[in-house]
Amino acid sequence: MTKRTQRVDSELRKEISSILTGALKNKEPDLKGLVSVTEVDVSPDLKTAKVYVSVFSAEEEERARSFAIICANAGFVRRELARVMRMRTVPELTFKADESFEYGSRMDELLSKLHKDES
Repeated sequence: MTKRTQRVDSELRKEISSILTGALKNKEPDLKGLVSVTEVDVSPDLKTAKVYVSVFSAEEEERARSFAIICANAGFVRRELARVMRMRTVPELTFKADESFEYGSRMDELLSKLHKDES
């Protein structure tokens, strides 16, 4: 990964996070839960980008609905990005669910259960 793509990744992550928590929440009142952009992976030609998003919510159904709203509004997010980013072409966005936090908390539970069993 080059320094340029790292800079673009970082800037896109910051701006997409701002759009999701600001303009998209105003446009879509059904978007609930805490939305976090964990990583952005831009292709070397800057034409496409994978955006990894975590949605924290008490209910699984609400989390799935919020993620579906984000995916359905990829074009809106891209248009908003075009307003703030100084790029010739803004990459096409593909949103992916980042479940690393759930995986990590599940591992923590299993490890703490093992320690309890040993005691």
